[in-house]
Amino acid sequence: MPTGTRIDASPDQLAAVTYNADGLVPVIAQDIEHGDVLMMAWMNAESLRMTLEEGRMVYWSRSRQELWRKGDTSGDRQFVREAYYDCDGDTLLFLVEQEGAGACHTGARTCFFRRFGP
Repeated sequence: MPTGTRIDASPDQLAAVTYNADGLVPVIAQDIEHGDVLMMAWMNAESLRMTLEEGRMVYWSRSRQELWRKGDTSGDRQFVREAYYDCDGDTLLFLVEQEGAGACHTGARTCFFRRFGP
């Protein structure tokens, strides 16, 4: 069974993260092996702290207004391998090992399976 990688972010790095008016920052989860963009979700400061400490992706569910540890109910867990923040600190990127069928709540491997155009 995979385990996540704990990320020891410095206080300065954590302070560089810019949250929106709702206290959230967008997060992209990307498959470390294949490079597929798996999903986009949101984190608050607590879910970011938990993700970095546990090495498992923990998001903030805007619809349920609660922390959401990816895979606790579906079994499709995401294990942290690397973590990045962008130049403005307003978007996070996590390279993850995806366990199970996929990242999307529809059962698809990635949430980005619908394409514009023919």
